[in-house]
Amino acid sequence: MYEKFKRSEWFRHDRFGLFIHWGLYSIPARGEWVRGSEMLSDEEFMGFFNEFNPSDYNPREWAKIAREAGMKYAVMTAKHHDGFCLFDSKYTDFKSTNTPCGRDLVREFLDAFRAEGLKVGLYYSIIDWNHPAYPAYQHHSHPHRTDEAYKEREPFENYLKYMHGQVEELCTNYGHLDIMWYDYSYGEMRGEKWEATKLVNMVRSHFPDIILDNRLEVSGEGFGSLATEHPTVYSGDFVSPECIIPPEGILNELGEPIPWEACITLNDHWGYAAADDNYKDETVVVRKLIECVSKSGNMLLNVGPDAEGRFPDRSIEILREVGKWMKKNGNAVYGAMKSEFPKPEWGRYTQDGNTVYALVLDPPVGPLSLPGIPAKRVKSCRLLNDGSELKLFNDWRTGNFEGMAYVNIPRYSMYDKILTVVKITLKD
Repeated sequence: MYEKFKRSEWFRHDRFGLFIHWGLYSIPARGEWVRGSEMLSDEEFMGFFNEFNPSDYNPREWAKIAREAGMKYAVMTAKHHDGFCLFDSKYTDFKSTNTPCGRDLVREFLDAFRAEGLKVGLYYSIIDWNHPAYPAYQHHSHPHRTDEAYKEREPFENYLKYMHGQVEELCTNYGHLDIMWYDYSYGEMRGEKWEATKLVNMVRSHFPDIILDNRLEVSGEGFGSLATEHPTVYSGDFVSPECIIPPEGILNELGEPIPWEACITLNDHWGYAAADDNYKDETVVVRKLIECVSKSGNMLLNVGPDAEGRFPDRSIEILREVGKWMKKNGNAVYGAMKSEFPKPEWGRYTQDGNTVYALVLDPPVGPLSLPGIPAKRVKSCRLLNDGSELKLFNDWRTGNFEGMAYVNIPRYSMYDKILTVVKITLKD
């Protein structure tokens, strides 16, 4: 299983990462698409450029929050669709070092997260609403899509040189990168329209083991050629479903499992949105992370920092509670994957070799059944959060259901309100 995906071995082990969407859009605070969705003029958007100065930006605090939440890797937007760069690119003046901030925010992010022991990646938008050679008129999301003055201002080849040049800067000026997260292809703008083979070969010449998402071929929908028998050079290393968890995980056309990562917002926006308080609480986050792992997938959970460079208070509160649960129960996540046993109606299984983790979302009345697991295969059972022994259970009630193993959790109060994990060690 996964023999074709050696590069992503660490990724499939670590399972839980942090996504960070941040840029000028944190000032209007209406989400990361504001320049396109509200069709802001260049002058309007440059007003945000001229005031961008996140004086409270401290990526060391961000990295500590991520590590304590149980996250093992992080990806930040080096450039989003609006074209603003959080790094010091020689190819543009539209960058953080030219704002009142005057700082290379990508470099600080990478240094801080590496120092906390997390793997690091950068998001790079292959579409660009700011570059004069990027198609604007009648393109679906561009802020100038209705303005005929923006027809064919420069040859598209000029944009490709710009885009490839910036990606190479990120690969040569900032140390080792573990992930490059491209976003996104659409319509005819996919694959070799981006000179994707050339781009990927250049990136891998610097980092042979870097892992790439699949969005040089697709957007959030579609799997691309990674899910076929003959992937392209630029197919990527994992599929990237967005704000959805696949019903049964993801297989290629041969029926083989392929790596995937669900990128999920903590509230309803990627970038900071001041009025958006529709947060997923710690119970939802943990249970959805477990759902991903039980289907052999990852979760990349997003936080959108505000204009001052701070994580929203509610985001921090949720991540701290997630971290408390992960500190005691993380073994059910790290290194785990889909179980050989069928999904139980009270929750889910994950599995790591001869260890099965029973993740109980809906505590039973009476003993806990272990569907699919014969009692004769069970070597031991423990509560994962404190290691306490649990005994297999068999009395006049369970005798009515032959072939089903049961485990006794003595008191209902021993069940965790977020999610209880029973560690089941199987005999060889």
